[in-house]
Amino acid sequence: MLTYTIRRLVLAVPTLFFISLVIFGLLELAPGDPMAQVPLTVPAEVKEQMREALGVGQPIWISFPKWLYQFFVVEPQVMIDYYFGTSFSEGQFRAISWQTRSPVMDIVVQRLPQTLWVVGVAYIVGFAIAIPVGIYSAYRQYSLFDNLGTFVTMVGFSVPPFFSGVLVIVIFSVQLGWFPSIYDTTLVVNSWETFVRQLNQMFLPVMVLALQITSQTSRFMRSSMLDNLNQDYVRTARAKGLRERSVVMTHVLRNSMIPVVTVMALSVPQIFGGAIITEQVFKVNGIGQLLITAIEANDLPMVQTLTFIFAVLIVLFNLIADVLYGLLDPRIRYD
Repeated sequence: MLTYTIRRLVLAVPTLFFISLVIFGLLELAPGDPMAQVPLTVPAEVKEQMREALGVGQPIWISFPKWLYQFFVVEPQVMIDYYFGTSFSEGQFRAISWQTRSPVMDIVVQRLPQTLWVVGVAYIVGFAIAIPVGIYSAYRQYSLFDNLGTFVTMVGFSVPPFFSGVLVIVIFSVQLGWFPSIYDTTLVVNSWETFVRQLNQMFLPVMVLALQITSQTSRFMRSSMLDNLNQDYVRTARAKGLRERSVVMTHVLRNSMIPVVTVMALSVPQIFGGAIITEQVFKVNGIGQLLITAIEANDLPMVQTLTFIFAVLIVLFNLIADVLYGLLDPRIRYD
């Protein structure tokens, strides 16, 4: 397992290099000028100096290594300086957002807590509900609980977030007045009262996202459990006199978690990516909304950085999922 993990880590390097090259090359080909929104009264010479300061128009064999150096060397140095008070990044040039003229990673770090509050909690709630529901639905196939669960998950699959989000706003915010319809991104949680307000404003977006996650994951869990419940090893375990709870929760559940682990692992990068549509509906000032505004403003450094961060997370959690396969099912060998 250790050999396999090291081999996958080594193979991830050229993979990420190729992905970064494709992302950088494609976005460099996109039309865009960071000076497009600068007032017309600014002289052309000044605009040209500003373009040079931002690194616009440099050949790709200069700008690409420079961007990689900023991403993998300068930004970690900035993080070390922030936490340990050192000065490794002093005098180093960072990737600058064309839209705000601020370092890209500073904006990402500012937006990340909003996304983690809403999307991260929604994923925890969604998985905590989906796995027990999927297990019990499979074990009691065609029962009232299974049929009700199938109906709810079909509704969750069929209704997109932009519709369910507006629907819950109309019902719970406009008609009943129980929850706010717009997320207050300026709220600082420093007391019990502000914590309750935070939970209150998170309720609607978390509910919309958790419905989507629960619907998808519980279906995977149910179908995987059904496949394993009819296997020979389950009949053998029952014939040996093992208790039903032990058969289901120890033998069947462990093997059934393999496809679900894939769904869970690949969902984690989406937490950092944010639920773009839901963040737009509830005005959550998170990473998803940041990506949308960066695309609209043609802010190439921001789009390049965010897209590559998502790619790194996907490669990393694919590796974690593969390692978990071997832990869940000893029949799987990688060496």
